[in-house]
Amino acid sequence: MAIFGHKAHPVLKAMSGFAHLRRRLSIPIVLLIVACFLIEGTRAQQTTQPPVQRPRRVGSSEQTTEAKKTADEVDEGDVIRTDTQLVSVPAVVTDASGRPLSNLKAENFRIIEDGQAQTIANFGTTETPFEIALLLDTSGSTRDDVALIRSAANTFIEALRSGDRVGVVSFNQSVGFGDPVAKVEVLTPLTGDREALRTAIDNLGASQGTPYYDALERVADGIFHDPPKDDVRGRRAVVALTDGVDSSSNSDFVNAKMKLARAGIACYFIQVNTEDFVEDRLMKDCQDDGQLSLSKRQIERYRKLFFPKAKEENFNSFCQMGPFERMSISRELYNLARREMNDLARGSGGRSFEAATLADARAAFARVAADIGTQYSLGYYPTNKARDGKFRSIKLEVRGLREKTQIRARDGYYAPKQ
Repeated sequence: MAIFGHKAHPVLKAMSGFAHLRRRLSIPIVLLIVACFLIEGTRAQQTTQPPVQRPRRVGSSEQTTEAKKTADEVDEGDVIRTDTQLVSVPAVVTDASGRPLSNLKAENFRIIEDGQAQTIANFGTTETPFEIALLLDTSGSTRDDVALIRSAANTFIEALRSGDRVGVVSFNQSVGFGDPVAKVEVLTPLTGDREALRTAIDNLGASQGTPYYDALERVADGIFHDPPKDDVRGRRAVVALTDGVDSSSNSDFVNAKMKLARAGIACYFIQVNTEDFVEDRLMKDCQDDGQLSLSKRQIERYRKLFFPKAKEENFNSFCQMGPFERMSISRELYNLARREMNDLARGSGGRSFEAATLADARAAFARVAADIGTQYSLGYYPTNKARDGKFRSIKLEVRGLREKTQIRARDGYYAPKQ
């Protein structure tokens, strides 16, 4: 009996009570009685065990009635995830003359994903608060104009509404052994404390390199790491004062763009024109104190993007390059930066503004603040539940209005992965 433990099996115990029958009944009858006991024992075990079910998770409480109805109709064996992604769609609607329309309701909008109409589950009016990451590029040609950047940034803070919260990100030099390295610095997390924001802006540093892509990733992973609260869902933005030319990031544009898109962050850029300043100094001799040089990462990025089949050794030394080659690389990198900023702004529902000089940044910041104040936010749970990491297109329509309208909204998002 050792294989069954210290208690006898109920069937065997019952069999022992029939010892006297074994001496008098035929073998077939004994076998029949044993079989009956085995069948009854099996039935008893089946009735005492709880039924086995597949895991089932209830959908988000924020779903609309229609979405909940769909979830209730799912087959019993299917798994329903609680982490279905609410896709946020920031949008600005204007009339034919460009004047913002601020009295629209949820029923005035229609969301289409990859050709399929979606149910709006979340709607924020133009009066709903915003959360903003303010990225201030204090590298390269702007290092000597930090005072102008501080002034423009403070003007932007004052133009925001009382419920808006802001986090400040900038560049600084790392402290330690060896050559100084540019780093991304979060001066303050999201806060509505205006005095804390002014203090953070007063503490702006400066760097000799531009980890611009790293800063965009830091915004997505750091400033907006926590899920948004219900009252600001779909109302997050990064506002960057920069020329957009990266020189020292470990990341790249593709990764930064994907992280911002997955976080549903609207991208606003104040494009500062530093090209003439930089070009003038790139042309100087390498021994000149006023000379600027392209970093190894800039040159390598240029080679991979524009001459991927060229030999690496031909792009090893900046000082061995001729002046026209330096100018060509610089212009290509500036054009690339402008395309990237415009691409991020257009695809996220944000906007780009040009500032010829830092003195013009104050007016550009005012335009950004005004644009953010006219933005709606919509959200929906996509009917396509596939977690494949693929890009899905979004089309936003406005209906129920007699006048013609223009819509600026994000053009899509990346689905989550398993």
